[in-house]
Amino acid sequence: MSGKLCIVSTPIGNLDDITLRALQTLKDADVIIAEDTRSASMLLRHFGIPHKKIISFFEGNEEKRLPEILNLLQTDIKAVLISESGTPLVSDPGFKLIRDATRVGIQVEAIPGPTALINALVLSGLPTNAFIFLGFLPKKEIRAKKLLERTKTALFELDEVKTVIIYESPHRLLKTFASILDVFGNIQIAVAREMTKIHEEVRREKVSESIAHFAQTPPKGEFTIVFSKV
Repeated sequence: MSGKLCIVSTPIGNLDDITLRALQTLKDADVIIAEDTRSASMLLRHFGIPHKKIISFFEGNEEKRLPEILNLLQTDIKAVLISESGTPLVSDPGFKLIRDATRVGIQVEAIPGPTALINALVLSGLPTNAFIFLGFLPKKEIRAKKLLERTKTALFELDEVKTVIIYESPHRLLKTFASILDVFGNIQIAVAREMTKIHEEVRREKVSESIAHFAQTPPKGEFTIVFSKV
């Protein structure tokens, strides 16, 4: 018999955001496939879920673990895939696992829940009807700028799409702001951090104002940047 793979979204900060369906799915699982085994164990403990077998599955070992997990899923087993936080596969590893699992006939189910990009979008005050999500920009500054330039061209060719969403780490934040300023000019942006947590912050301002602020206040946490061509 084939097993079943459930893609479970977990909170991005506030643990109260977990869904009843996600909790039940975690309870019913035989094994957890986790981007971060420590955060997975903490999540299970917090909700009083008995410890499960946890398989480490992150960008660095994805290729190595794929055959092992696929073999496991082809037995009568129920597995759950979770990321460190939020919705798996969104700027996280996993799509190859889903692709290969569906190819061999394994049942795959998604349990929806929090994701940082949607949270930031609806808080931004910018157009929400259609958007482009770029995930994390390339690490090399020249490649990141080229991607932004191609995105600018695409935005002006697609009248219906007005908004862009980017994930960024704190140590690259100022460089990304500078690239946005160079490519798009001093546009209005929204910068979201610590979403759903006690110190949640959403700054809505010009790019130059964000640069000035974070040059004086060292950025902490993971950031989601939202900006629009209008």
